Amino acid sequence: MQIYRVGGAVRDRLLGLPVKDIDWVVVGSTPQAMLDLGYQAVGKDFPVFLHPNTHQEYALARLERKSGHGYTGFEVQASPDVTLEEDLLRRDLTINAIAEDEQGNLIDPYAGQDDLAAKVLRHVSPAFAEDPVRILRLARFAARFGFAVAPETMTLMRQMVIDGEVDHLVPERVWQEMAKGLMEAQPSLMFAILRECGALAKIAPEIDALWGVPQRADYHPEVDTGVHVMLVLDYCAAQGWPLATRFAALCHDLGKAVTPADVLPRHIGHEARGVPLVERLCQRLRVPTECKELAVLVCREHTLVHTAEQLRPETLCALFMRCDALRRPERFKQLLDACLADARGRWQFEQCDYPQQVFLLHLRDVVAAVDAGAIAAQCSQPQQIAKAVQAARIAAIAQAKLAILR
Repeated sequence: MQIYRVGGAVRDRLLGLPVKDIDWVVVGSTPQAMLDLGYQAVGKDFPVFLHPNTHQEYALARLERKSGHGYTGFEVQASPDVTLEEDLLRRDLTINAIAEDEQGNLIDPYAGQDDLAAKVLRHVSPAFAEDPVRILRLARFAARFGFAVAPETMTLMRQMVIDGEVDHLVPERVWQEMAKGLMEAQPSLMFAILRECGALAKIAPEIDALWGVPQRADYHPEVDTGVHVMLVLDYCAAQGWPLATRFAALCHDLGKAVTPADVLPRHIGHEARGVPLVERLCQRLRVPTECKELAVLVCREHTLVHTAEQLRPETLCALFMRCDALRRPERFKQLLDACLADARGRWQFEQCDYPQQVFLLHLRDVVAAVDAGAIAAQCSQPQQIAKAVQAARIAAIAQAKLAILR
């Protein structure tokens, strides 16, 4: 029995990055032999075991044979006869097909080290085409490392899209990979690759439709809506903001790519037209509620937030209530962060001032300071309470706004 480190742990060590999780492959063993050594079986579809002391995962070397569509359509063969090279051959990318033995020697039959040095993502074998999730994973690695895609790999991915393999992706797995990619250093690269191979039009047509949609050059020197959204997304990543903020930034302009007849009449602004698209995208990909709710808020309110200093006190109060800003101040701050990213995610606007954020956060605190309980106690009739509290909040906003803009 021989044991090797494989995959991401070897790759990240060679790149000088922190190694988080270590995966091991075991050659020349059987499930029963692993159990006899005290390992605990955890894999249902694959022969995977937990080490009795470290609880790290050890997988028996295996072969895979395509038996259906999608990433679950495989038959697995694990036996002591499967070699390390055969196990590495079934992996997705050459940079993930490097092994390291217990003495620290590298086994690299598919030139993964060369591709690490060249910063290239290249498939190990034609078997890459058997699992559509690998397109998503490759795009995510591009967002993490900033690597380019080998021309032959891009050709293969395009053919996978044409052949309909991407159509068999399950929503949960698409969201899982997309969420991971959104949290990488440069998430725009993930979407660039998904667009180039044609996969984005299949898994998120609402996002894919943004490219080619022009905008006013005085507000958007980058002109193209898709380019703008990617700048916004990368700005969020540069700030280290959470997943919900990044997803909201991704979705904030979906309504701009919609012809009016698709969703709502022409007189409705792109913000309102975009909300049904955000909801449709979130429903199809089964996006978590936290991400969906913030994305809807940002899509619906971001233009109003940009004009906050010109709004009437009544409009500002209504904005706070729609956003539930008093009860959920953290989410309201995330909304404003996404709006800040929208303002700065433009060529030549990267460092622009955005006083709207400080302005609205201050007014939110002013509104929160209004003592609704005291006002209610002074009302002789219960039906008067809501109007009285609203009037007090509006008056507080008007007074504070006057002091700020004086």
